[in-house]
Amino acid sequence: MLRKGMIDHTKIKTLVSIFKDAGVDEVISPTTHSRFQEIEETLPLESLPPQQKVLKEPPVAPLVSPKVASSSAQVSAKSAQTLEELRTSLLSFGGCSLKYTATNLVFGDGNSKARLMLIGEAPGADEDRQGLPFVGQSGQLLDRMFAAIGLTRQESFYISNIIPWRPPGNRQPTPAEADACLPFVRRHIDLISPDFLILVGGVAAKTLLGGRDGIMRVRGSWKDYTSEAGKKMKVMAIFHPAYLLRSPGQKREAWLDLIRIKHTLLDAGVELKNPL
Repeated sequence: MLRKGMIDHTKIKTLVSIFKDAGVDEVISPTTHSRFQEIEETLPLESLPPQQKVLKEPPVAPLVSPKVASSSAQVSAKSAQTLEELRTSLLSFGGCSLKYTATNLVFGDGNSKARLMLIGEAPGADEDRQGLPFVGQSGQLLDRMFAAIGLTRQESFYISNIIPWRPPGNRQPTPAEADACLPFVRRHIDLISPDFLILVGGVAAKTLLGGRDGIMRVRGSWKDYTSEAGKKMKVMAIFHPAYLLRSPGQKREAWLDLIRIKHTLLDAGVELKNPL
């Protein structure tokens, strides 16, 4: 017989053997332990793999009223005397919440000294990744459309957007977002100082021309436009290439618009390369 306090090792070995045969291979403490936390606490931060380092909080868009955002944009845009200064002003502008969800600022592309300027709606996923406007599927179609009338992005026109940051999910920009960015768009036009302005899609047309008419009513005809700097220019709205990809039946109307643009540019002495 075992005295009080003595341990029967034979029984313990038998019990451990039974547990082992049942698949029990570790002893659970009556208190919980986080082994991962214990390991991390023994390592300096620099030695942890990147995915285990403390991540910074994602930037949060400040709460700015539309009136304050527009006023701030006007002051910031007006102070820019060059395209690079305008780009810097946009990078520091905090009045548009889209800035805080986008990957890159999408500023502009093409020949900044060209007589023709195109303004679209907002960047898509491809544009957001590359930081350049109209480089995705719709942008490639746009390049082919204008190449058909002898115009290339590298030599013949400059292109930008109403909104320089991608809306989440490629949704349409809200009027408040467009209004916040409008002073920068107008200053962009002043700095490029084109003779002809093409508004690509309904958002660009409504934002710069005003009115309530949709793209179906306003497209295809030249209108007079005066820039903030007082320069008079001709402006025409056309279908957005993304719409043409969804509605190929409208390509005939788009081609007629391109023919009108071609003849107007030829009459104004703009050199076209091998137009159809």
